[in-house]
Amino acid sequence: MVVDQRLLAALRDRLSGQYEAMVNDLATLVRTPSVVGHEGPAQAKVASMYRRMGWSTEQFEADYRTVSAHPAYCGWREEPGAYAGRPNVVATWVGKPEGRSLILNGHVDTVSPEPVGEWSHDPFGAEIVEDRMYGRGANDMKSGLVAAAYALLAIRDCGVRPVGTVTLQSVIEEEAGGGGGTLACFLKGYRAKAFVAVEPTRGQVRIASAGILYFRVRVKGRTAHAGNAHLGVNAIRGLNRIAQALFELDERRGREVRYPLFESGSAGRSCHLSLGTVRGGDWPSTVCGWVDLEGRLSYVPGETRTGLKQQLEEAVAAAAAGDRWLAEHPPAVEWFGWRCEPRYEDPTQPWLQVLRRSAEVALGKRVEFVGRASGVDSRFAHMFGAPGVCFGTAGENNHGIDEYTDLRRLVPTALALALATLEWCGVERA
Repeated sequence: MVVDQRLLAALRDRLSGQYEAMVNDLATLVRTPSVVGHEGPAQAKVASMYRRMGWSTEQFEADYRTVSAHPAYCGWREEPGAYAGRPNVVATWVGKPEGRSLILNGHVDTVSPEPVGEWSHDPFGAEIVEDRMYGRGANDMKSGLVAAAYALLAIRDCGVRPVGTVTLQSVIEEEAGGGGGTLACFLKGYRAKAFVAVEPTRGQVRIASAGILYFRVRVKGRTAHAGNAHLGVNAIRGLNRIAQALFELDERRGREVRYPLFESGSAGRSCHLSLGTVRGGDWPSTVCGWVDLEGRLSYVPGETRTGLKQQLEEAVAAAAAGDRWLAEHPPAVEWFGWRCEPRYEDPTQPWLQVLRRSAEVALGKRVEFVGRASGVDSRFAHMFGAPGVCFGTAGENNHGIDEYTDLRRLVPTALALALATLEWCGVERA
């Protein structure tokens, strides 16, 4: 390590002394709802935190025309005006040209906490029980945002500075593809020699992410009055056939498609076809005339987007062929929203080695390289000339009921980020 033992001890002591402040800032963010599409109020809190720490801070809204023109773009709502009131927040610690630069990136947006009634804790209450802070976004990934900010604060308070420029980013829309967030930051001109998304990785370094496709299947029926329901064709019956075929496709792919890095990070499974929403009909006493089924399909390195689309469309067509009505009125498959290729980073790259060494010092244990069967913003980095990985805090139930982050991991995570920053960027006296 380039950081000597006295500086290591000073950083650890400084972060330990800031633990209560870190928890308070995290609680503030968790108590500020930021479901994707509505990130503005939480971003104001992040900007306030950055300014309080003394960083030069910029807020900007993505320009829809610019980001939507990029081939990797996908967004929450693909239309002009979608980014009004939803700024990205960037804080920059300007260094010297001879130092290597680094981006510490995190997203403030979350998924919905519904069904709220199933939670044991208020999803926006930031309740703490036995070192666990509960709340939507506590682990995915507001804890990472806080850890990254305090990592840089600890460096400064120890009287040293990175030689290269370090950029803190709090972005929007990661949960919907990252087009108006991380991609917008790159297109705005924020570039670096290395990139880390402070996603919750349980202290591992994530070097691989899945390809993702969102799809919609529209099933048509024929409406009729409920009193003459036998004269109509209920789209829900057709939906059941289609859904069953997709469940079977998911089970088959789960058995046959293997990618060890994803299995290590996603509980033994390499890919998924998940059905997420169903919408249909418009009146209880009218035979349902239409149903939209939406879902997410993931795939591994070596598979192609074209091939995956073909698999799903063939499954839908085969299910429809076995029903006379559906054969004559075939369901329409639409592709929308999230669309990205799988990504794998070579673990021998210098930045990945630096981050792993730093994490092992901070955590006091062996740190593995892992993958996960999900998409993530780090995939954008290679498009702009930098290796991109994920490293962050630990917790459970991301996107689920009673999401929580383990507060005991805040300080070690921040210490790992501080050490990696100094080894990568270089260190000098302030």
